[in-house]
Amino acid sequence: MVVKKKTVRKNPTKKPVVKKVPAKKPAVKAAAGRGLKKLETKIGKVPKFFKELTTNEPEMFNLVMRFEEHIWDDGAVSKKTKKLIAIAIAAALRDQHAVRAQLAGAANLGVTKKEIEEALRVTFLLSGMPAYVYGKAQLDEVMKK
Repeated sequence: MVVKKKTVRKNPTKKPVVKKVPAKKPAVKAAAGRGLKKLETKIGKVPKFFKELTTNEPEMFNLVMRFEEHIWDDGAVSKKTKKLIAIAIAAALRDQHAVRAQLAGAANLGVTKKEIEEALRVTFLLSGMPAYVYGKAQLDEVMKK
């Protein structure tokens, strides 16, 4: 009788793979800085969220910036008209941060206070007096002329 010896296979313990994250290159930071400046021109005040993305998730930042460009660039509707729409929507939602950010970028596009007031009247018609009053109060505070 032949006795077979059991072979015990030892599984070598695998060492965890540690991915090395390359240090942020100055070119990446410079590109992110240009992207933030461009965004500030388009929308006004840049939310903290975008600034954090440049270092925490640069790939996500680049995707968001491409989407932003797609939305804000002139098309069938001008950038200026899009800005008025954004202000009206933000006022209808009564989102102070968004209203102020959109108002801050309005002057960069040549949007006048009278144009914003007219857009807010549309907000009044569709969203009611509270939205209009809210938007008007923000406008009067940000654009004092």
